[in-house]
Amino acid sequence: MAKPTRWVTDTKPGHSQWYVDRFRQLAAEGADLSGEARLLDALVPPGARVLDAGCGTGRVAAALAARGHDVVGVDADPTLVEAARADHPGPRFLVADLAELDLAAQGEAEPFDAAVLAGNVMVFVAPGTERDVLARVAAHVRPDGLVVVGFGTDRGYPVADLDADAVAAGLRPEHRFATWDLRPWRDDADFAVSVLRRPAG
Repeated sequence: MAKPTRWVTDTKPGHSQWYVDRFRQLAAEGADLSGEARLLDALVPPGARVLDAGCGTGRVAAALAARGHDVVGVDADPTLVEAARADHPGPRFLVADLAELDLAAQGEAEPFDAAVLAGNVMVFVAPGTERDVLARVAAHVRPDGLVVVGFGTDRGYPVADLDADAVAAGLRPEHRFATWDLRPWRDDADFAVSVLRRPAG
């Protein structure tokens, strides 16, 4: 049994529904919710198979599907997955803990060309499972595929720890940016977008 995630332990009751309502409101207001998907779309070939790991309400998965990609979204929170299924037909959305991810057991055995962990996913996983999460996600990505991770740098998970965990998980750090629209990385940036690759050999 997986340890409870920070999404469960560090938020108030009703937080998941608040999150669903917030992003539905942002979408209704026409907010740009596709930045992560635009970056992923630029990194993968047309019609790529993409894993949205920690998909939340499904906004990134939906934007990738709209760009012609085959997308599977996974989240540990059933409330968020239910909202994703209701709001974004097209991608397949599954409930699963990333630290124990086994999509073959849920009928998704084909490897992915890339995976994305957007929306601060890595700082909401259970404490001490970050390396496990990266390893389980990497195991679902084909050799030479990508894992792209974005999170706030003030959330208790330094980028140096991410790099160490990535290497231990069999991933090679390749690029780092300060935003999803590729602003240059700097040490005092309050956000980090890291492009990791699963080596081909």
